[in-house]
Amino acid sequence: MSEETQAPLRPATFREVFAQAEFRALYSATTLTWIGDYLAKAAITVMVYNETRSVAMSAAAFAVSFLPWIIGGPLLATVAERHPYRTVMVTADLIRMVLIALVALPFLPVWATIGLLFLMTLANPPSQAARSALMPVLLKGDRLVVGLSVTTSTSQAAQVGGYVAGAAIAAVNPRIALVINAAAFAASALILRLGVRKRPPAMTSAHRSNLFRETGEGFQIVFGTPVLRATAVMVFAAMLFAIVPEGLAAAWAAERPLGDDESRRGLSQALIMAAGPVGFILGSLVVGRAIRPDIRRALIRPFAVLAPLALVPALLNPSPTVVALLAAVSGVAIAGLLPVANGLFVQALPHGYRARAFGVMQTGMQVTQGGAVLLTGLLASRFSIPTVVGVWSAAGVLLMLLTAAHWPSAERFNEAIAKASRQGREQADPDPAGPVQPDGPDRTAVPSQPRPAASKPGVGAL
Repeated sequence: MSEETQAPLRPATFREVFAQAEFRALYSATTLTWIGDYLAKAAITVMVYNETRSVAMSAAAFAVSFLPWIIGGPLLATVAERHPYRTVMVTADLIRMVLIALVALPFLPVWATIGLLFLMTLANPPSQAARSALMPVLLKGDRLVVGLSVTTSTSQAAQVGGYVAGAAIAAVNPRIALVINAAAFAASALILRLGVRKRPPAMTSAHRSNLFRETGEGFQIVFGTPVLRATAVMVFAAMLFAIVPEGLAAAWAAERPLGDDESRRGLSQALIMAAGPVGFILGSLVVGRAIRPDIRRALIRPFAVLAPLALVPALLNPSPTVVALLAAVSGVAIAGLLPVANGLFVQALPHGYRARAFGVMQTGMQVTQGGAVLLTGLLASRFSIPTVVGVWSAAGVLLMLLTAAHWPSAERFNEAIAKASRQGREQADPDPAGPVQPDGPDRTAVPSQPRPAASKPGVGAL
């Protein structure tokens, strides 16, 4: 049994994960850009509002970062398959460095600021897709799951800390945060250039057709392969419910601030918004290190049901403190579900499809979360927020029970992972750069291009 399919008796350790030098470089560079991004987001909303006194314009400056994923995320992510992953990430960092430095210039019109921000965020999908596709090349087996867990937890921590620090810096001069963000991109590009080995593209010129067709193949393999489709459905369904407290936090806090004190509305909002990320961080640390890999896999279904179930008591209209506790429990459940499901997903993908599949998944998550917040917000305009969240979450329990009932067995995942690994070994050329330590020879560095699973006979519904 290969390392990819075998569930070891003990979880991988953080030491084993960070012993991989290229992962350390990737992790460091990614963390820097996350912190810089969240600093900048908080500062830009303040800067635009100060210049326009328009809540709508301030919100537009914040929301523009989601547009590339919604209008063309899978297409942009496909670019990462055509070029070496390191080249994609370094180029994206340098482009974003220049554009955010331009945004920091004084006396720039607001329309130009938002336009530059949009152009800058176009580099996010290929960069993030390349990083995601590189992870299973650097880390194998349970080290991949633990690596994904610690990376996602770091993202949550960077979000909370970045927003707080960005708001504090913005009170002095928001442009300082933009300069810090530009410096973070420069440092990230340097770390990646020096710390990550350049590998051949996952897709050779012989396998290229056009971006639209290649993007379509990404959708085809995700939704045409049973275990990948099941994972996508599970993740999208989880996102429908976990995001709701965070999305409705401002209105929820306005309805019932801490201690019925109107002046403490901001504290109530911050408490609710931060609870989910904090729960996710704690859950990732506990699940990733204290639970054996085989048990983690078995807990995917219970955690999937717990994510919405934890929010059902919102029907009782609890205090903001209790709401935050409920959101934190939901965050813990998402931490128990997401990294493990993600690890299975990327291992079951043939090399050459990982960046495209990431684009499909990331776009689906963005659309699902945005749609959930929009729909529950509309419902909350007619009904009380506790009623909306409680009923929405109760419906989520039913959906998750149905989704969990169709979750593939461990054997089916092992078969899919072994098949993807075998396809990579059969079609990859020898890696001229030699082995990557400590994970053994990097046999997935050169492209493998099997036909999409959906085009093969015998692939049906779950």
